[in-house]
Amino acid sequence: MKWLLTLMVLVVYALHQDTWNWTDRTLVFGFLPMGLAYHAGYSILAAVTLAVLVRTAWPGHLEDVEPEEGYAVSQGGGH
Repeated sequence: MKWLLTLMVLVVYALHQDTWNWTDRTLVFGFLPMGLAYHAGYSILAAVTLAVLVRTAWPGHLEDVEPEEGYAVSQGGGH
């Protein structure tokens, strides 16, 4: 599974280098430049990739922290 996540990150990284869209004057939906449309799709792909990474590779022991004794969340106030 670890190699699959690594491959996924490398693919997303490689897709970010979109030199082929620099001179493309095509309009997507009649108004959106191809480079901008590509980056909109890329942003969605990056968000999905990060969600998968957090869901599968986030270290669970970081979430198992007990609050310090004597500290109440409702105390509020400054620092």
